[in-house]
Amino acid sequence: MLAAYNNVISRHPWHQRRYALLGVCATGTALAAAAAGGLTAADLGAGPGHWRPGRAGGLLAAAVCAGWLVTAAVPATRPVLDDNRITSLDRRAVAYQALLRIPAGTVLWEEIAFRGVLQAGLRRVMPETAAILVGGGVFGVWHVRPTLGALRANGLAGDRAPAAARVTGACVAMGGAGLLLSWLRARSGSLTGPVLVHLASNSGAVLAAWLAAGLTGRPEPAQS
Repeated sequence: MLAAYNNVISRHPWHQRRYALLGVCATGTALAAAAAGGLTAADLGAGPGHWRPGRAGGLLAAAVCAGWLVTAAVPATRPVLDDNRITSLDRRAVAYQALLRIPAGTVLWEEIAFRGVLQAGLRRVMPETAAILVGGGVFGVWHVRPTLGALRANGLAGDRAPAAARVTGACVAMGGAGLLLSWLRARSGSLTGPVLVHLASNSGAVLAAWLAAGLTGRPEPAQS
């Protein structure tokens, strides 16, 4: 159902217009379903005493932020950040993306759903390692349509075969990221570590792409 949500419902224009709000609503629905299934806040890594991110989570989040800064600062690596969805935005839109849309609509929702509810549910019926592997795989499939949308926005969809290869590669990478985040969740016993790393990755990418666009001397869009 998680993979279907992101690959089917996200096709509709209203989903993009209400992205943050829908993410919060979906998070609430996932939490309600978890409670109905007997999962506690502690099971989800969000109960009292489960707020510390752990050393690995904090270090990884800091490393991700540093990586984005270096990528934006070094001219040779700036093209990696060239994303038409970001570089055309004004300051207000970038702030909305990095501080509201991504934290509420992406990070909160995905971490509660995957590293919280799904991982806790899987741990009831399989060993921890298997739960991490399954969760990572579902997280990779979750990114099929978003990846295709990103390719189209940047004119990289091209022919069907190259586009399929790019989508597959990106989803495998996202599956690997899901494994890492699930491992952090299991290691620390908390959702905080995965949330910090996820936030640093996604919001950091937006800020770095916008910064890199400014450093290359591209004209900023007119203020509305």
